[in-house]
Amino acid sequence: MSSVPDDRPQRAVLRYSNAAVAFHWITVALVLTQAYLGFRFGDAEPGPARDAIFAWHKTVGVVILLVVLARLIYRSKNPPPPFPEGLKSWERHAAVWNHRLFYLLLIAMPIVGFIAVSGFAQGKPTELLGGIMIPTIPGIPKSVGEMAGELHELSAFLLIALILLHVAAALKHQFVDKWRGSGRMPPFTAHGEPVAIGQGDDRDRVED
Repeated sequence: MSSVPDDRPQRAVLRYSNAAVAFHWITVALVLTQAYLGFRFGDAEPGPARDAIFAWHKTVGVVILLVVLARLIYRSKNPPPPFPEGLKSWERHAAVWNHRLFYLLLIAMPIVGFIAVSGFAQGKPTELLGGIMIPTIPGIPKSVGEMAGELHELSAFLLIALILLHVAAALKHQFVDKWRGSGRMPPFTAHGEPVAIGQGDDRDRVED
């Protein structure tokens, strides 16, 4: 896991690479979809419709886990760009730890969810979209599956709280503080200032 990026003077605001931006917004879309499916599943009556929602929920969970692992591998080789000046030390640390908790939850939640499914499946495989069957973990007691399900649900609410905090901070920096560092993550802007990719092989390439 990368350390907290420094802040430094920047002629052009250094932003995330195109690959990192794509990872970010793909993750956002998947997490919002998963939250919708989770609430739909919780409100649905037992039956074929609920089973279909659950298949979607499990499949999207697998995709989220794979995307987050790929994102971490990319990030390990492409550290995030430094912050421009103007962000307090505690804000930099809060931003980084918010992201670390995101990664932790987005990896842990599919795993805990899989344990929950395994506890109820009792050794039988579980079905994803397209009729794909994947084996469950054998020997997981139903009681452990129930506890894992409760932990999965609590983690979902914690993730939602982190998302709301992250969104509130981003909107504050963009529209209230008008902080030039908002341009680190498109489509947020640096308020008319030049922007350069500051991550990976494209570091310091100025964009029009």
